[in-house]
Amino acid sequence: MNGGLNLHPFMKTALKRILLGGLVALGLAAMASANPAIEGRWSLDTAASTALDGWHKIDLDIALDGSKVSVGYTMQWRTTIHEATNVFDTEALVETKDFFRVEQRHMAVYPAKNGVTKALAKWIDGGKTLLTEALTPVEVSQGDTVMRITSEYRVSELGDKLTIIELHSSRNLPLVYVFNKVTEEATK
Repeated sequence: MNGGLNLHPFMKTALKRILLGGLVALGLAAMASANPAIEGRWSLDTAASTALDGWHKIDLDIALDGSKVSVGYTMQWRTTIHEATNVFDTEALVETKDFFRVEQRHMAVYPAKNGVTKALAKWIDGGKTLLTEALTPVEVSQGDTVMRITSEYRVSELGDKLTIIELHSSRNLPLVYVFNKVTEEATK
C-alpha cells in the first residue's frame, strides 16, 4: 500500500464537484461584497446634479460595517443644518421610523406620522454598485401613500466621484446627484 488515498473514480468526481462548488460560492461571495471605495465623506457637486430647490449643500458620510451600510446626510439651507442617517443591511430587511430622503422642499411630500419604512440593499455589478430600495410611507395632499425609492450608488473607476441615481414611484424622471470624494487635505 502506498499510504495515499485510494478513492473510487466516482468519489473523485464528487470531491472535485464539491471543491469547485465551494470555489464558485467563495467567488460569488467576493463579488457580492462591499465596494470599499464608497466609504468616506462626499460633497455634492451642485452643477452636475439635479436641482435641490433650497438645499445649498449636501455632504454624505458613508461607512461599512459587515453587511451594514450607513449613509449619513448633512444638509444645509442658509444657516439651517439638518443631519440624518439611514442604515441599510445587505443581508436583511431593515425597518425604521426615521428614514431620511432628499426631497425638493416645494413638493409637499412629508413623512407619514408613525410611518415605518422598509428598506433593502444589495451589491450589484460585481460589488461595484450599491442598490437600495425603500418603501416609505408619505403624506400628500390626497392622503397617505407609500413611495418606493430605488437608488443606485455608483463609484467612479478612479474612486473620486459618487453618482446616486434615484427613482421615485411618484416621479417620471430620475434624480441624479454627483458627489466628489472629500480628501484629508480638503478637510484641513
